[in-house]
Amino acid sequence: MCGVLGIYDNEEVIGKIYDAMLTIQHRGQDSAGILTYDGKYHIKKGNGLVQDIFDQRNIYRLRGHVGIGHTRYPTVGEGSVEDAQPFWVNYPYGIAAAHNGNVTNFLELKKDLFEKSHKIINSNCDVEVILNIFAEYLERFTSKEFTPELVFNAVKYVYKRVKGSYSVVIHIANKGMLGFRDPYGLRPLLFGIKGDKMVNSYAFASESVALDVMGFKNYEDVGPGSAIFIDNSKNRQVHRKKIINKPFRPCIFEYIYFARPDSFLNGINVDKARVELGKSLAKRIRLSNLDIDVVVPVPDSSRTAAIQIARELKLKYREGLVKNRYIGRTFIMPGNIERIKSIRHKLNPIRHVFEGKKVLLVDDSIVRGNTSRSIIQMVRDAGAEKIYFASYSAPLANPCVYGIDMQTSGEFIARDSTPEQIAAKIGADAVIYQDLDEMEKDVRKQNKHIQSFCKACFTGYYPTGDVSSEILRTIEKERDDNKCKVNEEDGTDE
Repeated sequence: MCGVLGIYDNEEVIGKIYDAMLTIQHRGQDSAGILTYDGKYHIKKGNGLVQDIFDQRNIYRLRGHVGIGHTRYPTVGEGSVEDAQPFWVNYPYGIAAAHNGNVTNFLELKKDLFEKSHKIINSNCDVEVILNIFAEYLERFTSKEFTPELVFNAVKYVYKRVKGSYSVVIHIANKGMLGFRDPYGLRPLLFGIKGDKMVNSYAFASESVALDVMGFKNYEDVGPGSAIFIDNSKNRQVHRKKIINKPFRPCIFEYIYFARPDSFLNGINVDKARVELGKSLAKRIRLSNLDIDVVVPVPDSSRTAAIQIARELKLKYREGLVKNRYIGRTFIMPGNIERIKSIRHKLNPIRHVFEGKKVLLVDDSIVRGNTSRSIIQMVRDAGAEKIYFASYSAPLANPCVYGIDMQTSGEFIARDSTPEQIAAKIGADAVIYQDLDEMEKDVRKQNKHIQSFCKACFTGYYPTGDVSSEILRTIEKERDDNKCKVNEEDGTDE
């Protein structure tokens, strides 16, 4: 999962894009990059957090009224700076791109581009493949008039060749800016418009909160299998096209964990969705007949649901785990060793909240169980008499191939275990999960036009229909190989 931005403005964009990057830092903490254009491309990329990569010197040289920004969360590759986005090519025209998602046939396309088109893909980043395929189509028509239809045909060519999930922002030098989503709309992308006395300003972003901070109050979702192109004419005309029709299957895990609560995605406010998830989980907890003294969230994503659970059950709600704001999200750290080591750096218990109490801990999900186990032990050490652990998502049991860092079947504690067995493994007195059907119904309440979400990590059903067991094995092998490299470098043994 990554954060992507694009802005086509009437003034220097670096200040706006930097502020917006901070709002989507939660979507990726491995690396970040900003590209701007003022007749030539200026770019700065690096590993780490936005505030550590960009200083006054390189911000000053990122000049132009056009910009693309990206925060990266690696699902392929080794997380080197070569994989940081955005990327650009100089022919034809000069084209720059960033994306959010995961290309499932990346290795096949990388090989094809080298053997058939004689193009080397120098990174392990999916967007470099998308960018080169998009450019390859435009190369065929450089002698013809450049039109929006030509751009949409290039997107259609990408759809034909690229499998998986991807929301993409592209800038074509002196031609315009483009945003498009994969045919199933798996990854989010929004489009904002801001009125001006002379010419409108436009922006794309992974979450609405980034558009808010850039001053864009009017926005819409880019549709699945759809593209929006803003041309470089005097009045910057907006061209929209639905290119391919497939069932809309946005990722449900965005609402459970990834997106900020103040964001809207696909017409759904994340905070409201988590309120509904809390309500339905409260019903299941009530049926468990547990003797609970206090409800405590595992910060931050579970706070909204935990508050609602406490209200529904008429229980005391307390903040019992203090979060260090300077530690990143443990779910998106590159390996289990780093996740485990970071828990005590990230959270610390308030002893009097737990001492002698029967505690209901509420979290968004349980993936590997390492984080949950560490938190439960921490709370038990703080004196809790009983610890019940509630997840407002259903049990996660299957690899995600669409951009979330859970890609090997062996990583899931719930894959072959009952809630009772999971409770024993993580040290809880009981584990309560959300019901899968209720979970989907809760998130759908704000947008009934969505017939179903992508729930592959819960069900094992991959909506694109092209995820074979061979693809799963290939992804799992690459993931395991990268883990081994990380562990060798760290001198650790998982």
